[in-house]
Amino acid sequence: MNTSPRPAATAAKAEAQSSGGASLFSVLVIILAFIVSVVVYKFVLGDGSHFQGGDHKNNPMAGDYLGIVYKGGVIVPILMTMLLCVITFSIERALTISKAKGSKSIESFVRSVRQKLNANDINGALAVCDQQKGSVANVVKAGLLKYNEMSRETSMGTDQRVLAIQKEIEESTALELPMLEKNLVIISTLASIATLTGLLGTVFGMINAFAALAQAGSPDAVALANGISEALINTALGIGTSALAIVAYNYFTSKIDELTYSIDEAGFSIIQTFAGQHGSNAGQPVRTV
Repeated sequence: MNTSPRPAATAAKAEAQSSGGASLFSVLVIILAFIVSVVVYKFVLGDGSHFQGGDHKNNPMAGDYLGIVYKGGVIVPILMTMLLCVITFSIERALTISKAKGSKSIESFVRSVRQKLNANDINGALAVCDQQKGSVANVVKAGLLKYNEMSRETSMGTDQRVLAIQKEIEESTALELPMLEKNLVIISTLASIATLTGLLGTVFGMINAFAALAQAGSPDAVALANGISEALINTALGIGTSALAIVAYNYFTSKIDELTYSIDEAGFSIIQTFAGQHGSNAGQPVRTV
């Protein structure tokens, strides 16, 4: 007997549509970041005013960091694209997770729901969810609505009704959590490949440096310096981008874990309250997964 009011096919379709929208957004961000990076590299960093004689093929002006970064070579716009992607997706995740929390702090919301449940005020708990909004409130509200439905159900045993409420909370959580975790895989991937890309640029720079040393006669000091500069610039950009991505990924993962814990805590309170009010097995805790 399927006690869930949400058909599985509808839930799967909604999740697929949401995933498709997120994928399109990710592709557009990456493409736009690459275009912006190339434009900045060619027309801002490569502007003649940053170089001696007004030519980007010459050495940068003394202390001109824009010209120095330009000398990092063709890997620089790729690393800039990764940096822009990390920043963009971090901002997007911060806004999404902040919206998922709702209008008040999660701790205050869970505390209010527990107080309403302890007073057996289900309608009051629903009102708190309506005021809070966000992903956590949506999951808790789904559990409370199922609570009301199971309270009127007389053809099922207490254990079956408790399991129905637990299943509703689990299904609602499964629909909400993917929205919170979208694009995190991109951030984690950039954390890994940014360093490798920076090392690739370092290798290219060192190749140019040793090529300058290998010339017959006196080595080309300018070419040698440019090759070493290219290597160090790519190393710095790669490590910096990777470090930023790692910090962002760990921060957002911890925030999602906090939301998940809050959902589990509120769901546990709902199930325990129902078991206490509608059965004799209140002393047997039933935890959500």
